[in-house]
Amino acid sequence: MVLEVIYVVRHGYRSNWHVDPSTGHYNSNVPSPTGIVADPALASYGVKQAEELGKHLETVDPTVDLIYSSPFYRCIHTLKPFVSAKAEREGKDTIKVYVEPGVGEFYGLARFDHPSPAPIEELNRHFDHLQAVKPPSIVPSTKGESIPQLHDRVAYALQHIIARADADPAGPKTLLICTHAAAMIAIGRTLTGRMPEDEGEEDFKCFTCSFSKFVRRQQPITDGTNGAKANGTQLNSDWTPESPDQVPDIGWRNGNGVSGGWHCEINGDCSFLAGGEERGWNFDIEKAQAGKVTGSEF
Repeated sequence: MVLEVIYVVRHGYRSNWHVDPSTGHYNSNVPSPTGIVADPALASYGVKQAEELGKHLETVDPTVDLIYSSPFYRCIHTLKPFVSAKAEREGKDTIKVYVEPGVGEFYGLARFDHPSPAPIEELNRHFDHLQAVKPPSIVPSTKGESIPQLHDRVAYALQHIIARADADPAGPKTLLICTHAAAMIAIGRTLTGRMPEDEGEEDFKCFTCSFSKFVRRQQPITDGTNGAKANGTQLNSDWTPESPDQVPDIGWRNGNGVSGGWHCEINGDCSFLAGGEERGWNFDIEKAQAGKVTGSEF
């Protein structure tokens, strides 16, 4: 049994933060539950969106088997209504949300260190059912990353996530990932293998609490090494914490896609949200805001 479907959602509307580009000092008017300024909870409107998303996720076919999330609070917060309902329905001991830094936030490049998410011990104080992926497939460099590096980071993380799912004795068919705007776009591009010449092209939608669905093109070829090879794609090297900005290229471009490639069947659907499409984002916004990061768009 192998993974067949990947659902991707973006977190809900959240509180904002600001950063001084000359010093790298972050500040916010709303305290973060984790004590990290750039790790806010959902705003009240975002909680409402998360509840609407949770009800929608209960209706998807096929149903959700595996759940992965960015380690930032707002993503796990977004999943909470769905996870709580699923745990009550299926049994609390059977539900896990795997926390994976590889699908975490994108901050671009800067002269100062970017925030890291809270450790799993802190997150467990706020949420149930969490399990850290150990070791994580990849951790974004605190020095930041370029747009191509982001795409390669996401592709690398996805290849490892998919390989784990394919090797899981439980035989999960579906995977749900909750992530951020930039990563959601990158997930669409790396799964399909489509990287536009214009990085700012609005190809994959990423509104708050939007929902996308990807279906696998073909069956994978694995060699039993839990992700060293998938669909004929051999990792030339492994990512290491000692060189966090050196992200291996797994060859997903030119239509190849991660782990054999995926078709996009649903792109950023918001029909189940009372407010519809809100707070869209693209990489042209990131370029325009370079040097004056506010954290308002991610």
